[in-house]
Amino acid sequence: MTIITVNTSKNRLEVAQRRTLAATLTDAVLVPEIGQLVPAARIGFQVHFVERAPDMMAIGGQLLADAEPAPDVMVIDVAVMDGDWPRQVRAQVIERILAAMAEACGMPKPSPSWWVNFRVIDEGSWGSSGTVLSILSLLDSGVFTKEKAEAIRSALGT
Repeated sequence: MTIITVNTSKNRLEVAQRRTLAATLTDAVLVPEIGQLVPAARIGFQVHFVERAPDMMAIGGQLLADAEPAPDVMVIDVAVMDGDWPRQVRAQVIERILAAMAEACGMPKPSPSWWVNFRVIDEGSWGSSGTVLSILSLLDSGVFTKEKAEAIRSALGT
């Protein structure tokens, strides 16, 4: 399970951009997480778009509503299940997310006021369907590459 939350100022993203980002942000995390692009695995990914009024966001100590011109502020929070997330894979995910955001926004590169937080939720700290979930129970689902499944088991010490 992965949850990606895109926090933006109100009306920053149009519906068409959100449609594109729903797929591209999912894939930006899915491929590094399971080791391959498997469309059936997308069901375990959620993308949430949260809009805030300009008087509910600030940068540099100033409300966006008071800034001229208002900076293009975004925070993308990525929460993933514990697994095989070495530094280089986390960096790859962050770069893929920023590239997907820039492309969807028609920009040549991401804005320096866009931030990505990558959070790994500890094993035993994620729940759904009335129970605690484990990535280990998903490893035999057929979506993970053999190498990625082995790396996850190793990272979790099983």
